[in-house]
Amino acid sequence: MGPRVSTSILAERLTGMIGPRASVARGVLDQHGQSESHYRNLPPDIVVFPETTQEVAEIVKLCASAGMPIVPFGAGTSLEGNAASVAGGVCFDFARMNKVLTVHDSDMDVVVQPGITRKQLNAELRNTGLFFPIDPGADASIGGMTSTRASGTMAVRYGTMKDNVMALEVVLADGRVIRTAKRARKSAAGYDLTRMFVGAEGTLGIITEITLKVHPVPQAISAAVCSFDTLHDAVDTAISVIQSAIPVARIELLDDVMMRGINAYAKLGYREAPTLFFEFHGSETSVAEQAEAAQAIADDHGGHGFAWAKAPEDRSRLWHARDNTLYAGLGLRPGARAVITDVCVPISRLAECLTETRRDADEHGFTAPIVGHVGDGNFHMLILIDPAQPEETEGAKALQARMVARAIAMDGTCTGEHGIGLGKIGYLTDELGEAVDVMRSIKAALDPNGLMNPGKIFASGATA
Repeated sequence: MGPRVSTSILAERLTGMIGPRASVARGVLDQHGQSESHYRNLPPDIVVFPETTQEVAEIVKLCASAGMPIVPFGAGTSLEGNAASVAGGVCFDFARMNKVLTVHDSDMDVVVQPGITRKQLNAELRNTGLFFPIDPGADASIGGMTSTRASGTMAVRYGTMKDNVMALEVVLADGRVIRTAKRARKSAAGYDLTRMFVGAEGTLGIITEITLKVHPVPQAISAAVCSFDTLHDAVDTAISVIQSAIPVARIELLDDVMMRGINAYAKLGYREAPTLFFEFHGSETSVAEQAEAAQAIADDHGGHGFAWAKAPEDRSRLWHARDNTLYAGLGLRPGARAVITDVCVPISRLAECLTETRRDADEHGFTAPIVGHVGDGNFHMLILIDPAQPEETEGAKALQARMVARAIAMDGTCTGEHGIGLGKIGYLTDELGEAVDVMRSIKAALDPNGLMNPGKIFASGATA
């Protein structure tokens, strides 16, 4: 690789290749340097909007010859600065690669481009009797969800992205295009390259096509809300539901602070106490049986008012409130920004981790609502800070560090679904030790010049 060429020269070459779909407009660059995270804007030098895998490959080859960093971009909803352009470079926006390429309804899989969002995908599947269940809350792109190994509210029943991605088409750092697998439901053929790229955050290659499992739309769906006097009671209920083999589709926890936020945001009247949101999928009979069994367990743990939401509009209102917890949380302190973090622990340690984290935030004076995918031991905290007060930012970072250390000490992970990105680089070695050196070796083998989404997973870069 020679020295990095100037932005103007590369922009001229890209314009010759794809015309106005290469942009250096300041507004476009700034838009692609920000996300839902609290990190400062880190824009690229150029944004390109490819339309085909071949275009992606040709642009990657051009970037490689020019020594220019390459940053994939989906919907901009990441929470750890995963698509920030730490070293500038070329941002690949996949908004124009947003099609469903093939639906294999008999096999219950689909082939899609990376720019399609999960809601767009389910709209395309509406008449097939199938749906894609992974729901991280935001209407994220499938490419971004694949790159960050996303999961969300229905992971307890349907798994995470790693369980639902069957095969990938990937453009490597030298412009080669590979396919990681066929469409068979299982394979013992060589290394599992698919899983290697799922969760790699664009540091090993650019995903240009994704084959996904899809699932039959349930015959019946029912939801319920139940509050508790303590976080411990709520978590113990969730654990008991899982251990009783009730095939709950979603089981979400909102603490009393978050319930206060969503009541104000969504004009609801729920009790402002630790609360579980349930959803049940199946036949009419099985849904009723699941809900009755869950209600009995909630009653045993002091649950209050197991309120049903059977009508679609009632369920929609309930989950709309849950999906907008970021904005509901921000409403608790107008003008604040949120340092958003997540951890995941074995479910037997969840109550302990949650209650200690809640106590820690309260003792240090932070408004910090908590929401959790408690069915699989994952929870998030929104630490609300005044960005003009450096001591608050430092205090939030310290609170996050203690939360992560607590989770790792409980045999958990520093991130259940947000990814490492910029924000959790320092914790990866604490969690995995020498395994990180193996990751570095893989990175060096596939991207020897370090051009693929630099500054993520291994190097801190500019994060202020």
